[in-house]
Amino acid sequence: MDVVDTLFGYSGAGLMFAEESKDLRYLVATDDRGRSLEGAQLHLGQGPCVSAYEENTAVTSSDVHADPRWPQLADRLHPEVRAVAGVPVRLGGAPVGTLNVYQSEPYDWDESDIQALKAYADVIEQLLTAAMAAEEKSALADQLQYALDYRVVIERAVGYLMGKHDLTAAQAFTGLRKQARDSRRRVADLAAEVLGEGAGGLR
Repeated sequence: MDVVDTLFGYSGAGLMFAEESKDLRYLVATDDRGRSLEGAQLHLGQGPCVSAYEENTAVTSSDVHADPRWPQLADRLHPEVRAVAGVPVRLGGAPVGTLNVYQSEPYDWDESDIQALKAYADVIEQLLTAAMAAEEKSALADQLQYALDYRVVIERAVGYLMGKHDLTAAQAFTGLRKQARDSRRRVADLAAEVLGEGAGGLR
């Protein structure tokens, strides 16, 4: 992660990856400030990096301490974590984690920043692909393959919940994930059950 700071001149960086439940987990950060950013978002289940993963797109904030999208985040952050950008790390087009960077002062991210981060995320994807090919039976490979194998089922369940309850995609996914976590079940298993109940209701 230090190479991201050196190459692009950011104050810090970190990586989060999804477990088989599709919940993000902290993997690595360059410093304590970066760890506060990762930890705060994981605790609250919200923030620019969480949104980047859930929406599968780059998400930025020029100053998270004043950003109305995540009002609870500032209280849990190191005071020198100000501007934040997150981009999804994908595998086969599906997000499996996020690459996150921050600046210690407010900063307006531009397209060159986003393109640079996306390019680095692509490098990470290539490394993951190579690692999976070499270590197919490793725990990381199993988790990443699970995300790919069950992505369609989960996305169909999210679509069903959106239509049934008039929810956004983010609301439907968050609700599905929370129910799975509360019942100690895998998201994919719950998604399949939701789809089964929906099909039964159509008979």
